[in-house]
Amino acid sequence: MSIRIPAASTNASASDVLFDALGQEILAEKAAALGRAGERAALCLAKLRAHDADHTGESDKQDPLRRRLLQEAAEAVHAWFIQRELCGLRRHEPVIRDLGIPAEVLVRLGAK
Repeated sequence: MSIRIPAASTNASASDVLFDALGQEILAEKAAALGRAGERAALCLAKLRAHDADHTGESDKQDPLRRRLLQEAAEAVHAWFIQRELCGLRRHEPVIRDLGIPAEVLVRLGAK
């Protein structure tokens, strides 16, 4: 990224301009990271839902593949929530509702 320092007629110093440019670059990276984390969480939740849809009616819902998908979804949602908080988004209830994040994923947030 190239930075053009404004003409001398402005009151901004060169360091102010560079600091502002750095701030904009940081904000852009935060937004991109938030988008990537959200996409990963949505993908992991979709895989879990697809697995559950394919295995409806089975007596053992805790097969090894489902446990792995559940853990991956929990880790992805946890990472997404952390990234949201870093961006200043503290309320997660709307996205929990909109994405339909299952309670069994939410209880595993942060768990290893």
